[in-house]
Amino acid sequence: MPKARVNGVDLHYEVTGEGFPLVLSHEFGGNCWSWDPQVKYFSRYFRVITYNHRGFPPSDVPEDPTAYSQGELVEDLHQLLHHLGIKQAYLGGLSLGGNVALNYGIAHPEMVKALVVAATGSGSMDRERFEVDLEQLARLFETEGVGVVAESLAKSPTRKQLLRKDPKSWQEFYENFNTHSATGSAHILRGVILKRPTIFALEPKLRQMRVPALIMVGDEDDPCIEPAVFMKRNISCSGLAVFPQSGHAINLEEPDLFNRVVLDFLTSVEATKWAVRQPQQVRSSVFFPDGTKD
Repeated sequence: MPKARVNGVDLHYEVTGEGFPLVLSHEFGGNCWSWDPQVKYFSRYFRVITYNHRGFPPSDVPEDPTAYSQGELVEDLHQLLHHLGIKQAYLGGLSLGGNVALNYGIAHPEMVKALVVAATGSGSMDRERFEVDLEQLARLFETEGVGVVAESLAKSPTRKQLLRKDPKSWQEFYENFNTHSATGSAHILRGVILKRPTIFALEPKLRQMRVPALIMVGDEDDPCIEPAVFMKRNISCSGLAVFPQSGHAINLEEPDLFNRVVLDFLTSVEATKWAVRQPQQVRSSVFFPDGTKD
């Protein structure tokens, strides 16, 4: 298993295919293998790089809780790209990884040719309840271990869609989750997810973004729907794709649709056909067939 020594930790990574780099950053409930449907598809066209964040074996799991923050995860990714000799890439992420990808695009726009932000924004809504729930989850990791959490999380309201649609992929997700580190998971929850800025808090930075961005969300992923719409409204060079009857793990629930939408987006960017809205187009107005305006 290849590993890169970056930012004080060893990160596991995998490279598949040849061509322009496509880097995929994984969610809290998964790891680099969560992207298998995408790796198999996109490696036909791109050099696909997947990796495990710190805290997710076989990447290092630092014992010190202060070693975990969103800034550290963004820097881990930055140094990994330099380790691999990548000067610019397409960058995608889902959930935890979507936050990392988005904030990487904000911090290092010159490194990102296009950005895919999927199922991102948990914790932006109903903040008080979110903080209580995640602290309880962190304690559950520490007291009961990964197995108890996996059983609960894999059947949560935004995960049951995968079980309904594709029981085999759900079983693989569940077994994959059981390989996680309880220590690393608790530290990620407290140090990264609970402390990162909400999507709404990023508004000034989102308005300044000029990296082409595709925002993707399932219509049953309630914590992420409003943040997705907010990103669409504030990133001038963005588009929004909403997946019907879909929850959080849309790359696993609807891999064919997910892959086609992303490929169409990247093809549009490559052809310089991805639109950037002008300021007057951002305003909400209704135009009627006779040319009048509401």
